[in-house]
Amino acid sequence: MKSMMQTLNKPLGQLVAALVFCGLTFGVAHAKKPWDEIGRDAKPAEIAAWDIDVRPDFKGLPAGAGSVDRGTAVWESQCASCHGVFGESNEVFTPLVGGTTAKDIETGNVENLLPGKNFPQRTTMMKAATVSTLWDYINRAMPWNAPKSLSTNDVYAVLAYLLNLADVVPADYVLSDKNIADVQKRMPNRNGMTVFTPLWDVKGKGDVQNVACMKNCATELTLGSSLPDFARDAHGDINQQNRLIGPVRGSVTTEPAPKTLADARAKVTGAASAPKADGGAIDVKALLVSNSCTACHGMKTKMVGPGFAEVAEKYKGQADAKAYLAGKIKNGGAGVWGAIPMPPQPQLSDAELAAMAGWIVDGAK
Repeated sequence: MKSMMQTLNKPLGQLVAALVFCGLTFGVAHAKKPWDEIGRDAKPAEIAAWDIDVRPDFKGLPAGAGSVDRGTAVWESQCASCHGVFGESNEVFTPLVGGTTAKDIETGNVENLLPGKNFPQRTTMMKAATVSTLWDYINRAMPWNAPKSLSTNDVYAVLAYLLNLADVVPADYVLSDKNIADVQKRMPNRNGMTVFTPLWDVKGKGDVQNVACMKNCATELTLGSSLPDFARDAHGDINQQNRLIGPVRGSVTTEPAPKTLADARAKVTGAASAPKADGGAIDVKALLVSNSCTACHGMKTKMVGPGFAEVAEKYKGQADAKAYLAGKIKNGGAGVWGAIPMPPQPQLSDAELAAMAGWIVDGAK
């Protein structure tokens, strides 16, 4: 009150000057930045859609539970086609399980990782130090042809099955957010994580020294990689084989290599958008991309599975080819083209299955 009276007793000029100064200060403090009008704040739902990571202290882990028995069923239908029935691999990916012992579970250090040990393959269960890493990766990236499609409980179940294969949990175990911390105490490599100091200590010295010219260079340095023209499409069109998660796309390898970076971006951006069919018909090629069929099948030649043109040639002239292929696409299977099974595609409608099968029988062009 005293301070207010002193202010009121000041000459009018001083009071006006003080108010003007305060106004200027307030204006500077709240002046808009050049970027204030760009974009908008992310909505809570948008943040939640990306904020799905699970940390080693289990922050971010959703509530849920899944049994080894349930995990067995999900594994055989969604995972075995790439990882084998028992996580032993089947020519697609390296083994997930193996190389750990009961002693490793007891000590938390995998003996087969020690220098001088010549174990033939470093499996996932040998290397993973935290069970949260496995939960997080399965949740965000699996299955290969439909990432993020597993329910929370099925993620727990698949992880329980994998942990059972490694003898970390028993066959009747039900993994949940309530007991996962206890499972962490049995991870075979839980004490095997090391810290490279230069990456964590701001005063640390890196393990490499840069000797490239950084300014006033005599010539412009260009970094990049490329394949010779004859080898660009050795594995089909790489652009069509990427999973549709995120902005990155592979090169359009069925066309000549672009001469400039701008050309490369234009080709990839254009190819990433699937063409629309006329007359409301089903666009089969867009369907192949959106369901990740091109992750395993090339247009002409074999990758993981046979090329679409090879399938067309095999069933050329067969009366029931369309119905047969539609059934194979929907139900999956193995043995016709080798031991590697094809995962089922039950999410496709009958019309989509018929369109895909018809496109193949008609020559896959």
